[in-house]
Amino acid sequence: MAIRKIITIGDDGLRKICRPQEKFDRRLAVLLRDMADTMYKAEGVGLAAPQVGILRRIAVVDVSEDHAGLIEMINPEIIEKDGEQTGREGCLSVPGRQAVVTRPRHVTVQFQNRNGETIQREAEGFEARAICHEIDHLDGRLYLDVMERELTAEEIQSHIPEDDLE
Repeated sequence: MAIRKIITIGDDGLRKICRPQEKFDRRLAVLLRDMADTMYKAEGVGLAAPQVGILRRIAVVDVSEDHAGLIEMINPEIIEKDGEQTGREGCLSVPGRQAVVTRPRHVTVQFQNRNGETIQREAEGFEARAICHEIDHLDGRLYLDVMERELTAEEIQSHIPEDDLE
């Protein structure tokens, strides 16, 4: 277990398109564990490899309350999406800021697991939002690129109308 340094906005690595992961080996397993540990320590719900300086198509997501719902995605791609949800979004690489972002309400994502097996998973609501957010990172996009508006410091601390849409 190692906690990795999360790079923040301004680092060019966050704007690069990641290469596919081709090797499914012990190094990948270590990276996945480190990414999950780093995400949990930072109290996030998702983390993409470029956020820890690795330009590979790898991300982890866990929107569960008890850290029991870890999803490890290698080479993910959204193959179907529908509906719409609008709500607040933040990012471990953009500390202290949040914005209102519209994402699909439902997605089907295809990815490989740590053993290279192809998986399809359907996700809705907050989990769909988190998956879309992390896949954006793999394509060099931040939520700031797709936001409707950035929240003020006061709004971050309080209720906003978009919170009722979740």
